Amino acid sequence: MTLGKDGVTTGASNDIQRATHIARSMATKWGLSEKLGPLLYDEDEGEVFLGKNYGSGGSRMNVSGETARLIDEEVRRVIDECYNRAHQILVDNRDKLDVMADALIQYETIDSDQIDDIMAGREVRPPKDSGDSGNDSAKPPVEPQAKAPEDDAKKSDSSIGGPAGEH
Repeated sequence: MTLGKDGVTTGASNDIQRATHIARSMATKWGLSEKLGPLLYDEDEGEVFLGKNYGSGGSRMNVSGETARLIDEEVRRVIDECYNRAHQILVDNRDKLDVMADALIQYETIDSDQIDDIMAGREVRPPKDSGDSGNDSAKPPVEPQAKAPEDDAKKSDSSIGGPAGEH
């Protein structure tokens, strides 16, 4: 969102993998799908469960094609809903995102007090453990920046990712 299509890194791959794993577990292990109900459709490796594909050596599911389709739909629904919510939160708080990015560039790490400053719209103070105790040689605090309305249009055009149905 901040770097555009040219700034995409492989770091997102692990995030996508983890989000998909959590969404699939919600639908197949934890009973958190209204469509599928509170049933167990997947087992961890090594556990024996009626319907398990014993010859696979892993935790493959042995469910009907219709159930597999419903599982895939539920995983897609959860991922899309969460993506859209996260994207909207970032769009609505773009000013805070930019200040946080600037603070990270300046200080490399930020602590909870700095995050509190950012969320409250205050200048970001140096981290407590940075050794900067208010001396004049310290870098100046990161100040919140006002954004121009045209910035939103430019940035929304360069956004990446999104629900699969939009590609």
